[in-house]
Amino acid sequence: MSTDAEFADARHVPPIPPRPPRQPASAADQDPRTAVLRRVPGAPAAPPAPRAAHTPTGPTPPAGRPGTPPPGTPAVPPRPTAPPPAPPGTQPPPRPDRAPTPPAAPPPPAGRPAAFRDTAAFHLAHSQELWNAARGRTDGPDTPGREPAAAPAADRPAPPWPGSHLPPQRAGARPGMPATPPRRPASARRPGARALAAAACLVLGIGLIGGAAAGSWLTDDSADAPPSPQEAFTTGHDVWHSTPVDTLFPRTVNGLGVGPGGADRTWTRIAVAPDSGCADAYDPRLAQALATAGCARLLRATYVDATHSSLITVGAQTARTDPAGMMALNTRFSTKNLANRTDLMPLPYAPKGTPAEGFGRAQRASWTVRVLTDVPVIVYAVSGFADGRAVTEPQPAEAATRAGATTAPAESGLGHDAKDLADRVAADFRTAAGLPSQTTESSP
Repeated sequence: MSTDAEFADARHVPPIPPRPPRQPASAADQDPRTAVLRRVPGAPAAPPAPRAAHTPTGPTPPAGRPGTPPPGTPAVPPRPTAPPPAPPGTQPPPRPDRAPTPPAAPPPPAGRPAAFRDTAAFHLAHSQELWNAARGRTDGPDTPGREPAAAPAADRPAPPWPGSHLPPQRAGARPGMPATPPRRPASARRPGARALAAAACLVLGIGLIGGAAAGSWLTDDSADAPPSPQEAFTTGHDVWHSTPVDTLFPRTVNGLGVGPGGADRTWTRIAVAPDSGCADAYDPRLAQALATAGCARLLRATYVDATHSSLITVGAQTARTDPAGMMALNTRFSTKNLANRTDLMPLPYAPKGTPAEGFGRAQRASWTVRVLTDVPVIVYAVSGFADGRAVTEPQPAEAATRAGATTAPAESGLGHDAKDLADRVAADFRTAAGLPSQTTESSP
């Protein structure tokens, strides 16, 4: 490696040869691959040598190429002011009055100006501009704009990368970054028929889902809507055989706060009578009072309370009449007080082999009869003591449940048993017919 100390002595510096006359560049030197390079100023011209004192005065030669006389002027060789240069490769003899001339630098290649445009640093610094100019682009860092249409292959200039297999990097890109990605064609950026079809399918799907939801909502609303009074009354004719018996007469009925003084009551079913007609199910006077409504079917069940001290028989007669007939029968029972007459008490159901085996006419203590007008059903209930004792003064449930009643049916809760179980069975028949019902009883 050379150091600055090696060039401290002027004897080691080669002499600088004179500048050769400038020659026009030949056509072969005009490489089309370098024709697109930005014009770079040439090397600065050397200052003119001082004119000798004995040089004859005359017109100043026009500016032009050094050493070339103007046309029409006879060539006059200049007077030499210095000894002729030594042949290349030889060193002139040293003069005693001046330092030896340093050796000349190697001349630049013929046909190329000695400028920095042929260096690798110049090409690397202007690679982006050269590449854009070769491709015909105008959106480089110097000129804003979009990429013009690609030129034909025949008119496209060759890239300024002879012998290189790597594409140029984008201006400002770091080493190691991938090359410039290809631009998507304009047709790919515009929505095509496939995108429009997908959007149409999406809109159609949303419409179908919305329509189905609206239809389901309307259907649910129509299904949840209560039936009309006529529809409920018609459905009530078929409740006795279309509804399970455990729904109409639950196995266990819990009465919350329905007993005497607001006490809770619980009744358990111990027997269910087969469905039958109304013959021999009533005393003759009660059968005659209910005859105007007709008898389609009669259902009965017997319950016992939690203390096994009282028995209650509940019955439901499905009538054959229409709403007007049921309304007329209800009005007759209300105005003539038929529900409170002791000669119109219903009969209990006392199957053998059950705790209600001894429950007969003499054991009846309290009762109630309900003529429903929204469904064709007549509900009744009759209660008595479970030990088989006879009751000489039975009392209607409406009177036995009044505050301050002191009769045996009232104090023992037999009036509450008959009234509350009749309310529960009437609510079950209304619910089975599709009518809303509110009661204070609940079954497990």
